[in-house]
Amino acid sequence: MVSGADALPEGYGDFLVEIKAQVRQRQYQALRAANLEMLGFYWWLGENISHRQTELGWGKAVVATLARDLQVEFPGRNGFSAQNLWLMRQFFTEYADKPKLQPLVREISWAKNVLIMARCKDDLQREFYLRATARFGWTKDVLQHQLDNQSYQQYLNGQTNFDAAVPDTIKAQALLAVKDHYTFDFLGLANEHSERDLEQALVRNLRSFLSEMGGAFTFVGNQYRLEVDGKDYFIDLLLFHRRLRCLVAIELKIGEFKPEHKGQIEFYLDTLDQQHRLEGENPPIGIIICRSKTKTMVEYALRTATRALGIATYTVTPQLPASYRDDLPSPAQIAARLQGWAGADDHDEGDDEADAP
Repeated sequence: MVSGADALPEGYGDFLVEIKAQVRQRQYQALRAANLEMLGFYWWLGENISHRQTELGWGKAVVATLARDLQVEFPGRNGFSAQNLWLMRQFFTEYADKPKLQPLVREISWAKNVLIMARCKDDLQREFYLRATARFGWTKDVLQHQLDNQSYQQYLNGQTNFDAAVPDTIKAQALLAVKDHYTFDFLGLANEHSERDLEQALVRNLRSFLSEMGGAFTFVGNQYRLEVDGKDYFIDLLLFHRRLRCLVAIELKIGEFKPEHKGQIEFYLDTLDQQHRLEGENPPIGIIICRSKTKTMVEYALRTATRALGIATYTVTPQLPASYRDDLPSPAQIAARLQGWAGADDHDEGDDEADAP
């Protein structure tokens, strides 16, 4: 009902919100359709270049000639550079005999496909980044960051109880959010240091610390005070994860992980959940970051954990723990774990832009 000359009719605001949502949805669908068409054409062109070289004996010089002729016909289209034509050929030859990966490459943009082809040579590693990029809407910059941070290895090595303790809606994202190992080489700390030294150095280098944590974290506080029955308790570091929408309590330990560390942080998580969690937030997650750990002891501790908890290690130099690189699951175990993502439908459409070729 209109109550004045300039008043809006009843329901106008809701209708405007609906229109905006529709516009964004249709824009995304249009970008996705255009991306599929472009990838289909690039696959076709790469296939035909490959076949003509194999069957007709075309040499490498033909690709440069073809690039030049296409650029004359279609000026301003950098997708027809000689380098990109070679990438199209590689795109076809890399995936022509991999039917499991072919549908996945169509889910992300050309620029992200090129990045994954360049940085990943193992099929299972490629499957991980293809699935994760599509499912979580990683932009090209985020994908680059995930590759630099070895998220594939971190995901497979990670010791958490998230499969049992985290809601299904955020489980896979939570597994990616907590690393198995953190490198704090930006702190300038000596190899021998106290927990207080480590905490203060992380706070002083907050931007680098949050980047190493993964990019979606925001800082809430250090020595964050909790009060229970008139007694004060302090969490070393408290963060908030924007995608998971939950508080993340971090306890720093300069020695080896001990089972009693689990009880301490679970108490903090219980208190955060009861006293500090806001409406609409997910239950808090805990991360114990220690100097070293044994996989067996951590597995035993996590079996009886009642709160979502991850156990990680850290170094103050770029070097990974000696056993880290040799500790990946078997190929069959990796394939089974990645297959668990196949039916997921919580794709974050908003960030998966169609990058320029």
